[in-house]
Amino acid sequence: MTYRVDKAYERSEAIILAFDIGTTHTAVSFSHASPGERPDVRSVIKWPGQPEASGESKIPTIVAYQDGEAKYFGAEAREFLEDDDYEIARWFKLRLHPKSMKADQVAIGPYELEKHSLPDGVSLVQVYADFIRYIHGATRNFFINNTPNGQRTWSRLSDQMPIVFCTPNGWDLRQHEVLSEASIRAGIVVEGDAEDRLWFLTEGEASVHYALAHTKTVNWLNQGTVFAVMDVGGSTVDSTLYRCQSRAPLVLEEACASACVQAGGIFVDQSIREVLKRKLNGSEYSDPESISLMIRQFERQTKRAFDGSQTTNQIRFGSTKDNDKKYDIVKGKLTLSCEEVEEAYLAVICNIVDSCNTLLANQKAEVMIVLFDDRF
Repeated sequence: MTYRVDKAYERSEAIILAFDIGTTHTAVSFSHASPGERPDVRSVIKWPGQPEASGESKIPTIVAYQDGEAKYFGAEAREFLEDDDYEIARWFKLRLHPKSMKADQVAIGPYELEKHSLPDGVSLVQVYADFIRYIHGATRNFFINNTPNGQRTWSRLSDQMPIVFCTPNGWDLRQHEVLSEASIRAGIVVEGDAEDRLWFLTEGEASVHYALAHTKTVNWLNQGTVFAVMDVGGSTVDSTLYRCQSRAPLVLEEACASACVQAGGIFVDQSIREVLKRKLNGSEYSDPESISLMIRQFERQTKRAFDGSQTTNQIRFGSTKDNDKKYDIVKGKLTLSCEEVEEAYLAVICNIVDSCNTLLANQKAEVMIVLFDDRF
């Protein structure tokens, strides 16, 4: 995916990287900006372990370790989820969330906390460092292979390139310090220039710029307009109110303090686990391995297609030899009713609605527009 900025770039030539390390998936964008030209913002769409023709801009946020050493990442690491010879680091972003984001919100059951513990002898900072080193290297390869004179340009500008981390609204200095230390360990910056080269952008602010850039018309946006942005991600929901101070040039200000709650897409996956365990109780497919496989397929396919209009929903998890009609399993496909899938969304949606209502409750100005950036 490519987006061209409307305004010409006026500073020194630079490569700018943007890392969005999510709980379940990660994406990287970059721009090669030259003075006097309108820069393009491009996404990395070629990752190891993913089909080259897919053009997929996201990779799973997963690292596979063996004896404390990072061996595989992203789609390649996903292949070792059930391999006892490897320890898997996933959902590690949750361990960085401040306590203020965890209280009175959707809980992660003890089974999941244990399952997604860090590999033995590997700290959270080290996991981030290993993963950042990997995505930085993959970005370098993509840039070099898809940019004229890419090798020469990267070598000339890489020591000064700014790197932007997109982070939840609820993160503060402690979380930024962890990412800074991890970046230094990863070797993408040195301690002396980390403060100048690393930038932190809230997911709420990133979402409003993305929404405005990709909205076909912004006739609704005028001076004085107050609008809300809801960024629904893998583990958090960031809610922000903005007031338009000016359209040309575009100047936005936060109308109040933003909100951030822990109620993203992974909690839908957590809830569907309970639905499956109850539905398949007594079936030969009720073992943890089969249910984990179903959840992965639910996340990859069923959840992304669900919009509430389907009478039934299928999880394709097995082969034509997998049959248990009593439990709605036919030829490797488990059928769920619309109500069963909706149940998995209920608690998360209630949290999102409560967060939005809290944000709007004390606003005197009328909120005309709510923009949703949905990455469930």
